[in-house]
Amino acid sequence: MKIAVTGAFGYSGRYIARRLLDGGHSVITLTNSPARENPLGQAITAVGFNFDEPERLTKSLKGVEALINTYWVRFDYATFTHRQAVVNSGALFRAARDAGVGRIVHVSITNPDINSDLGYFRGKAQVELALEASGISHCILRPAVLFGKEDILINNIAWSLRHLPVFAVFGSGEYRLQPIHVDDLAAVAVARATTPGANEIVNAIGPETFTYRQMVKLIKATLGLRRLLVGVPPWAGYWGTRALGRIMHDVIITREEIRGLMEGRLYVDAPPLGTTKLSQWIEKHKEILGRRYTSEMARRVDRVVGYQCN
Repeated sequence: MKIAVTGAFGYSGRYIARRLLDGGHSVITLTNSPARENPLGQAITAVGFNFDEPERLTKSLKGVEALINTYWVRFDYATFTHRQAVVNSGALFRAARDAGVGRIVHVSITNPDINSDLGYFRGKAQVELALEASGISHCILRPAVLFGKEDILINNIAWSLRHLPVFAVFGSGEYRLQPIHVDDLAAVAVARATTPGANEIVNAIGPETFTYRQMVKLIKATLGLRRLLVGVPPWAGYWGTRALGRIMHDVIITREEIRGLMEGRLYVDAPPLGTTKLSQWIEKHKEILGRRYTSEMARRVDRVVGYQCN
């Protein structure tokens, strides 16, 4: 099949593209970073999104049988916002419809909510509605937290545990999350894109459920570190991470992300889809995990350098 993947030079998109190539499919990628270092060689063709040029966007999708969409933004910033990401996603789905794309697999998030005042979860719900309105056969995957070599969250928790004498947990830390390995998500996305099926929504979660405090303790213990874990008010935790972010020239976490975490939006009561256990993955990568800080802002601002692997 000829399949388009958004963001194949990024995180989840590269795992999806690699699986498609390994399966013998023809792959193109739509990207904001066409000049970024290509980890997949000459086997993949890169084109710009061209969200503001619908005819060019449609033309780039001509002949594509399925689209796997990972496009989104983590937080609002001067050059990218949730609101714009919703608009852009709608343009992408319309272009796919006009180009005759037969199937879309879209990566969303657990517990999207059209009525939420959290822009991330409201925006994700709006994008899901836009996909449903397109009339294209689709599968919506709803992962919680992704982990893997290019991961930010797990790596930077490990980095903080390695470099700071105290680790602050927002509130009690008893809110839950269900990490899924990025390649497990990729496997499901490829299977849903290459096999005809009815419209569906699938919670894409891993085989282990942790409270946030449990997950931090797991990382600390596996790395063999002795660090004090302290529960702090969310506002204090936010300003502490913001101060650290200024030092690292990064946005470590936002107020909305803290709220989403504490509201339990990264947990669903559903059977696991992934098979890779975070606990085993951390054990396997403990010698390198958290050795280097991974910057979200560096990835967004520098559109040429490839993602580092930890």
